[in-house]
Amino acid sequence: METFFNIFVKAVFVENMVFAYFLGMCSYLAVSKTVNTSFGLGLAVIFVLTITLPINYLLENFILKPGALVWMSDNYADVNLGFLRFIFFIAVIASMVQLVEMVVEKFAPALYSSLGIFLPLIAVNCAILGGSLFMAEREYANIGEATVFGFGSGVGFFVAIVGIAAIREKIKYSNIPKPLRGLGIAFIITGLMGIAFMGFMGINL
Repeated sequence: METFFNIFVKAVFVENMVFAYFLGMCSYLAVSKTVNTSFGLGLAVIFVLTITLPINYLLENFILKPGALVWMSDNYADVNLGFLRFIFFIAVIASMVQLVEMVVEKFAPALYSSLGIFLPLIAVNCAILGGSLFMAEREYANIGEATVFGFGSGVGFFVAIVGIAAIREKIKYSNIPKPLRGLGIAFIITGLMGIAFMGFMGINL
């Protein structure tokens, strides 16, 4: 349980997808104009990461890794399908994103319209693919750790996008110099939030 907690805290704060690695910046900057749309996209990202990482973990460990096919026969001990990793991972992610898109369109049409093209673009969001690739690189001990990492990464993205959206809503009423309005001030705030999150690197996990 302690290991799961450490992985979760590290994924949310220490290795935040947005503030530590600056992944998923396109949707992070484009959708974070209002808290409502940011909240919806953040929940969608949490769902996709939580579902896709354990599936990709199974694919990685039972199909793609060198020697992963040994469970079928000892004749496949030297087979390495690692070159198919991107195709497999993106196929799983695209399938889950399609499911999310259909659910959101059915039950929250207003949110679906607000998110626009950025909802289906979750399929090629580098934060989503980055989560699966980080999972493969770090070689988590079991599917539980991979799932917790996926959930934590999603929560980290959720915190980042809702946080910046709340700030951007407030600064609409501030006297910001014209050249910095819009994306300019958003980039500056993102940098400052990234510096603030660096303070979590001192956590002893």
